[in-house]
Amino acid sequence: MIEIPPRIRVRYTKTGRIKYTSQRDNARAWERALRRARLPVAYSEGFSPRPLLSFSLALPTGCESEAEYTDLRFGEAPDGAADAVVGNGWTPESVTELGHQLGELLPGGLDVVATAALEGSGGSLQEEVTSCFWIVEVTGMSAAQLTDRVEALLSAAQVPIERVRKGRKVIDDLRPSVLSLTTEGTGSSPGTRRLLAELATKPRGVRPAELLAGIDPAIRLVRASRTAQWIDVDGNRHEPLTTDGRVGGAAAEMATERGR
Repeated sequence: MIEIPPRIRVRYTKTGRIKYTSQRDNARAWERALRRARLPVAYSEGFSPRPLLSFSLALPTGCESEAEYTDLRFGEAPDGAADAVVGNGWTPESVTELGHQLGELLPGGLDVVATAALEGSGGSLQEEVTSCFWIVEVTGMSAAQLTDRVEALLSAAQVPIERVRKGRKVIDDLRPSVLSLTTEGTGSSPGTRRLLAELATKPRGVRPAELLAGIDPAIRLVRASRTAQWIDVDGNRHEPLTTDGRVGGAAAEMATERGR
């Protein structure tokens, strides 16, 4: 039996075939792993209680990620119902052990990278994340054409794109959400080119497919991977949890370097 803190943050990757599952399927996978691990997960109140899991920004179906996050809340469990207890005697090693245990129970493609205890009540991951960094591989035009389209987007005052919101088509300006965008050589598949992009999450997140629509509708998405999610604290950019287990650790490298 191990002792655990009331709240834990987990960083994990989502790669391979599981990228085609939805955010709801992702949540269900975590719920199953927690049940199988016999952990004393805290539940919401009301007519239909749910496990208190808080996820970072939903990953678009079909995209991969090197930086996904889940906050887990724990409470008291019925006698004999858990192989872990919530208390003050936990250690960083026990939290790491818990991460390894959960990683073994998650489906292939969801791999735990780091775990850490959280202090206080904390805010919502979805509200705290201010931008995401993406590697996007595309095809459909030459390197020169792609560079021209990227430069045109960055120099434009507005970039209108069509989106579907609550079942209705609306026109949004993409340009304020594109914080950085560069081309960088070939992709991992023959005939593809690679884009590096940092996209703001407010007032609404931008999907890779929406970014490409703003660059040129002729471009076809081949692969997209989210490599970082960033929280802005007093003008400094931090990760919700670094790969070495620091909560809110300052970014050691620029996002563009992470993609290389």
